[in-house]
Amino acid sequence: MTIAVCPGSYDPVTAGHLDVIERSARFFAEVHVVVAMNSAKTPMFSAEQRVDMIRTALKKDGYTNVIVSSTTGLITDYCKKVNASVIVKGLRQNGDYEAELGMALVNRKLANVETIFLPADPILEHISSSIVKDVARHGGDITGMVPDSVAPILIQTLQSE
Repeated sequence: MTIAVCPGSYDPVTAGHLDVIERSARFFAEVHVVVAMNSAKTPMFSAEQRVDMIRTALKKDGYTNVIVSSTTGLITDYCKKVNASVIVKGLRQNGDYEAELGMALVNRKLANVETIFLPADPILEHISSSIVKDVARHGGDITGMVPDSVAPILIQTLQSE
């Protein structure tokens, strides 16, 4: 049984994130979607909110092999804890590969965990959490960029800033 981990900040979860998660769920017996705390980033949503948004977005499709949680430590420590042998990362554009490759090599050294890169669906490759927040902040239409359940939460949060 191969267990995979899909780590990310998911601030908020986007349609591109869901695409990678759903595709991973078809390949692996168990997929842990892990909201990873990144000290270099200041998230808009708490870890609990992000976990809830992901769970809600996935609930409609009934993915029984997907577990959503969060961690504050190294992703390799989380992988060891759940016996995961694979980390899955979605790649949007060339810059993603360069940024992720170094982490993949470190993760292999730290925990003998391999990283598999899934290319983004070309229809979704331009979407990132940062872009979604920026579009929403300026009143743009984010339909299709985030799950339907996330859009009102994002808009409400931005209005209360």
